[in-house]
Amino acid sequence: MRLFDTHCHFESADRNAVGACLLRARDAGVERLMAVGGSPELNAAAQFAVGLAAENPEEYPVVRLALGYDRDQIGKADLPDIAPGAKLAAWGEIGLDYHYSPETRREQLAHFAAQLEEAHRRDLPVVIHTREADDDTLGVLRDIPSRGIIHCFTGTPPFAKKLLDLGFYVSISGIVTFRAADNVRESALYVPNDRILIETDSPFLAPVPMRGKANEPAFVAHTCAFLANLRGMAPEVFAELTFANAESVLG
Repeated sequence: MRLFDTHCHFESADRNAVGACLLRARDAGVERLMAVGGSPELNAAAQFAVGLAAENPEEYPVVRLALGYDRDQIGKADLPDIAPGAKLAAWGEIGLDYHYSPETRREQLAHFAAQLEEAHRRDLPVVIHTREADDDTLGVLRDIPSRGIIHCFTGTPPFAKKLLDLGFYVSISGIVTFRAADNVRESALYVPNDRILIETDSPFLAPVPMRGKANEPAFVAHTCAFLANLRGMAPEVFAELTFANAESVLG
């Protein structure tokens, strides 16, 4: 069984910690993962993880790279620092979140649009975070045609349908294993086989049975097993189709 964690964050450039995390991922069947930025610190750590994996291709999984600036970077910077020779698989994470900061709606919208335009200029898929901002997310994506991933999806099936109609892939995190996440399970059943992805969003949102621990890419195996059972599939089959979907969207 081969797994692709399409969204994980590294919070430091500690060689031993990142190396150990990558080894555990490989041992769990994770052959590929995408290190995702969003802030100067996360962008730097993601690039470190990519470089470390590239130094040891026989030992570690393949690590893809996504860089960008999320909604918390309004007014701080325009473009991330990209190391010479770095190859981006996607731009992100970017997006809208009105849960904590609804008062910055206008600024978030402008920032999101600018990040989408930059991804378009670079011909890259995007990694989008959307929380309590369904209508605005759809509005911006209709104004600025884009392609890519809606990560850590927690919306309803009708919202998922509108995103799927725009061509996006929908990624499900360990939230789907949480007891109160009926809406996520409904959406996870709705997304078709050729558009569903899996992720950890580590170090956050560790799935059952790892709740209470810092999440990491190895734990995507638990989310895969849960979703496979939910959808009535063998874990190996579900892992393979999500792996193929990730390769398709990321190129």
